[in-house]
Amino acid sequence: MNAWLPVLTLLTSLVPALVIFRIPEDRRTPRAVVNLAGAGAKLALVALMLAGVARGEVYETRLVLMPELYLLLRVDALCLLFLTLSAFLWLLTTVYAMGYFGHAPNQSRFFGFFSLCVAATTGVALSGTLITFFIFYEFLTLSTWPLVTHKGDEKSISAGRTYLAYTLGGSALLLVGMVWLEGLTGPIEFAVRDQLLEVEPATLTAIFALLVAGLGVKAALVPLHGWLPAAMVAPAPVSALLHAVAVVKAGAFGIIRVVYDVYGFDLVQALGVGLPLMAVASVTILYGSMRALFQIDLKKRLAYSTVSQVSYIVLGAALAGPAATVGGLVHLVHQGVMKITMFFCAGALAERMGITRVDQLDGAGRAMPLTMGAFSVAALGMIGVPPLAGFVSKWQLGLGALQAGETWVIFVLAGSSVLNAAYFLPLVYRAWFLPPAAEAEPGREAVAMLVWPAVVTAAAVLLMGLFAGFALSPLSWAELIVARVYGG
Repeated sequence: MNAWLPVLTLLTSLVPALVIFRIPEDRRTPRAVVNLAGAGAKLALVALMLAGVARGEVYETRLVLMPELYLLLRVDALCLLFLTLSAFLWLLTTVYAMGYFGHAPNQSRFFGFFSLCVAATTGVALSGTLITFFIFYEFLTLSTWPLVTHKGDEKSISAGRTYLAYTLGGSALLLVGMVWLEGLTGPIEFAVRDQLLEVEPATLTAIFALLVAGLGVKAALVPLHGWLPAAMVAPAPVSALLHAVAVVKAGAFGIIRVVYDVYGFDLVQALGVGLPLMAVASVTILYGSMRALFQIDLKKRLAYSTVSQVSYIVLGAALAGPAATVGGLVHLVHQGVMKITMFFCAGALAERMGITRVDQLDGAGRAMPLTMGAFSVAALGMIGVPPLAGFVSKWQLGLGALQAGETWVIFVLAGSSVLNAAYFLPLVYRAWFLPPAAEAEPGREAVAMLVWPAVVTAAAVLLMGLFAGFALSPLSWAELIVARVYGG
């Protein structure tokens, strides 16, 4: 049974996708049942594997295609950190998308590709080898493009072209690096520590640069980030998926795998590649925050915030120490939950009040108190206000910087937090303290499926901060990963 669980987990997204494509457009109830059944089954399997991995169980499926070429699905503690986030947010985003689209056309197409996107993300999390990761990474690119272009208008098609140009270019770099490395070493299996011992240091450095550049496109590292703001023309559920759990997280997760599971702490430090990666991540953190400060469009402000916030994960990986690793890993979860809350709220504001710009937020808190309450909690979390989840991440990264002797990183974190406050607090102030332009009509939050997913994730932002020290919290699980897998 242990060998089948990874495959079954993958099928909980793949099978619903194939079924949904065949459901007629007017059959909303069967489509909803299939969507929710797949999401519920995935959560149940993930919960089962969480308990098993905590006990030391091994879940692995190996498919041999030919000699020296095999696909490997393996569940380890790091995989489950990403997979749990994906499963939890998939369920909530599915509920939200049902409320968002209502009776809109082309829903079978949307939810079909939506499930394919989640299947690809699941495969990325489960991948146990570099080639397996690459296959699902490309599957994610192709399954996400129809979601970006879902509206079918000129802006959406143009954004889709930009998305493909960036991501396929990054994939080419990743493929070159992967083929070069495996040509020298044979198949690269994650967490096998002695694979690179015979390769020249200069060659390893060049390959590291190719791999990180290829992954850095989806992780939105500067200057490879241009596709992400452009993709904000997509519907709100797509934006939520892109920013919180799918594309940008796949890039950041891939960088974590390369640093920790292909190269390893010691080799990263010996080659001296950690410092350049730290520099790129730090520039991205500050640049994304500066650009967010000047965005009037609400979703674009959130998009540049993502450019900044995802690089906290990369920064934790680049510092290559136990405390920083914990900080980067826990931020992978915390940022996802905080950012999806904000996109849920932005979509609800646009649908129920027509708000798409920062200067339209005046009095929105009075008209939609639950929505703006959730948004405010997530915004304060992003800034790093205790005791919210973002504070835990930033505190842990600061400890990691001190542990690594890179005290300058503290100033990057502090500067970013000041900028976070500068572009989020005015939104909160406008919504709660400025009078509305006109009297709000009642019932703005009458569509429960648009409101309650954000309330649930906002509550999670608070709980993950308040109970960070509890067993099975994201922080405790990240500490388990470092202690068990990386020996920290």
